[in-house]
Amino acid sequence: MGDPDQSKSNALITRHPSALRGGWRAAIFIIFVEVAERFAYQGIASNLITYLTNALNEPLTTAAQNVNTWVGVSALFPILGGFIADSYIGRFKTILLSSVIYLLGMIFLTLSVSVMKHKTLFFLALYVLSIGDGGHKPCVQTFAADQFDEDTPEERDAKSSFFNWWYLGIVFGSTAAVFVVIYLQDTAGWGVGLGAMAAVLAFALATFLLGIKRYRKESPTGSPLTKLAQVLVAAFRKCRVTPRDHPHYWHGEADDGSHLQCQPKFHTLIHTNQLRFLDKAAIMDEVDVSSNKTKNPWRLCSVTQVDKAETTSQQGSSLSKYRNHQV
Repeated sequence: MGDPDQSKSNALITRHPSALRGGWRAAIFIIFVEVAERFAYQGIASNLITYLTNALNEPLTTAAQNVNTWVGVSALFPILGGFIADSYIGRFKTILLSSVIYLLGMIFLTLSVSVMKHKTLFFLALYVLSIGDGGHKPCVQTFAADQFDEDTPEERDAKSSFFNWWYLGIVFGSTAAVFVVIYLQDTAGWGVGLGAMAAVLAFALATFLLGIKRYRKESPTGSPLTKLAQVLVAAFRKCRVTPRDHPHYWHGEADDGSHLQCQPKFHTLIHTNQLRFLDKAAIMDEVDVSSNKTKNPWRLCSVTQVDKAETTSQQGSSLSKYRNHQV
């Protein structure tokens, strides 16, 4: 066993860089992005059908269909945005990129109703907004939560307080859009109303960039669907392996040969009667032990990854049973 004082000192050294980032001093900048997005989206969605029928002279049925299609596409893009953030570029870069795309879409939309007045450009700009919204929705709230450390009581309490203000900001942005933006669109023109939303988005993006040195940024961890598939494939490939013959489980990249002589520190498998076969994905057999430097993620998964896969599968099973019961 190591020296407790030395371990404590190492822990303080490890936490020091993180202590300089995150918390309210970082999260406050992220609120502006969310408020601006709610302001812009509600400002468009709440009065879009009026513009389609009055300015573009579309029949009511066609206008309603176009609005519903846009709302539906906007609801699907977050799936792609979340996948890209988790698998490739991380939440911060996804938010930054989506905010730029959102702002460009709003600028094009403003031009399409004022200077250019082009129907094709108008619809193109609408769907550019959908792309930007797809990167925003799955990442901003989660990125804000990343700024608070759940293991610290002070930050855990600060996180609870922060999200109270977060939802107040959402309500404020949505309410202001319904009253202010629609008023500007009806009295001063759509160009002024959309221009005001573009200005708010530009201000929010600039504010978000001001906190760039204060954010806690987590690296991409991979798609949850990919990780679930890896557990299933690894468990299937080791269907003939038994814990009795191979009692050692892999606990992550920090493991080396010494893990065979010690007990796991933080994680234990959650055994269930229904999903016990997934535990085999974390068992280290002769092949895994012989390849210490490179672990094949489709053959060996960490205990934590298996835990998450089991939890996800149980939640899906419970949801399916609930829906069947409702039917």
